[in-house]
This record gives sequence, structure tokens and C-alpha cells, in this order.
Amino acid sequence: MHRSRAVSSVSELRSTSPDHTRELGRRLGAAAAPGTVLALIGPLGAGKTQLAKGVAEGLGVTSVVNSPTFVLMNEHLGRLPLYHVDAYRLDDPEEAIAAGLLDDRQSAGVTVVEWADRLAGWLPEDRLEIEMDAVRDAPMSRTLRWRALGLPHSALADRTLGEAARADEVAAAT
Repeated sequence: MHRSRAVSSVSELRSTSPDHTRELGRRLGAAAAPGTVLALIGPLGAGKTQLAKGVAEGLGVTSVVNSPTFVLMNEHLGRLPLYHVDAYRLDDPEEAIAAGLLDDRQSAGVTVVEWADRLAGWLPEDRLEIEMDAVRDAPMSRTLRWRALGLPHSALADRTLGEAARADEVAAAT
């Protein structure tokens, strides 16, 4: 089966606070469908876990969501299962496969991978990559840049992050 590698047109926005980052995550979680993969990339303190917490809220997860740095993956129940993976401690992407961090059961839920760049070459072809960075002159702000691979992830990015970016542009113009 041929898959489209569609890339969303709007590719960047600024989050002005941790609450704003969580709200963006809530939008993603509320709109996510089975098989959604969010690949989060960025340095320590970039807001990856805040975004993941928002995704969980958008999915209706009621359990505590923290970065699973030492256990590598936590599963949470919500509207769809949430598989929250943290690849920070992995030295080799093959460790993720050996540990069962990326497998077929995740196709029924939403997978959020923090430190996704450490799993290069092992992530599903269809995914939404979100690179996060702190803004130098605004300590609470973050820049989010994304690339959507596959039509479902492109549509998800446009409905959530793209919509938020367009709203920000309108607000800045007025």
C-alpha cells in the first residue's frame, strides 16, 4: 500500500507559557485518532512533558502523567490508550524495539515519544514530529516547529497546531 508523505503547510508557532503548551497538547489529544504518533524533539526543559500532559488531558486521561524516564514507557487509559515513551536513557534505538516500546498494540492508541530523535530510523513512517525550543528572550515561551508525515498526521497538525498558529497571526495583526 502506498502512503502519502504529506507535510502540513503551517510549520511553526510560539507557545507563551507552560499552560499554553499544555493547551496545544489538549487540542492534539482531543483530535487524535488511533495510530497517532507524536514525536517530540528538544533539549531538557523545552516543554516536551508539558505537551505530553496536555495530550493526556485531551484524551481524557485521569492518571498522573509524568515523563517515564526510568521506566521508558507508561500506559494510560483515556478515550484512546496513551503510550508515553521517553527515549532519553536509550543509548541505541534498537533498545526501544527490544524493550517493546514501539509495537503494533500502539496502533489502537496514541503514542507520544519524548526524545524521539534518539529513535531515528525506528519510528513509524507516519507521524507528527514536533521540535520544541526555549525562546532566548522570553524564558516561559517555546517555539514549536512541526513536520507531519502521512495524511492523517498532516490533517491533525492542520486542525490543531496550524489552527492555533493562524489564530495567533490574526491576533498579532489586530
